[in-house]
Amino acid sequence: MADQHPGKPRKLRTSVKGPLMFSAFWAAVTFVAVLIFASGGSAKVPRFDLAFTGAGIAFIVTLVIAAMLSMSYKENAEHLGKGSGVNLSSAKRPSHGFGAPGSHNPPASDAGPDGSADR
Repeated sequence: MADQHPGKPRKLRTSVKGPLMFSAFWAAVTFVAVLIFASGGSAKVPRFDLAFTGAGIAFIVTLVIAAMLSMSYKENAEHLGKGSGVNLSSAKRPSHGFGAPGSHNPPASDAGPDGSADR
């Protein structure tokens, strides 16, 4: 609510129009699907009561979910996009032991295969 300015239209994320259109679309899809599948064929009477019930449930559920998701939205802080993170490059570095020349062969030691030194 802090990013609203008087006299200016709201963004789609903060307006009510987006979640309402989203919910209305899924309510219409549910209405048509329930009307077709709950009737049980073209020889029977269409079940409008079940279609309206399903559309109402779909509308309410999707509206609540969209409202909860829009309320949980938060802008990132400005310093997060400045590249001040630890891993600025995905290149493999020899200090990590990955990709360094000769890192595939461990250094030879005086120890034998059983771990005891040959002297």
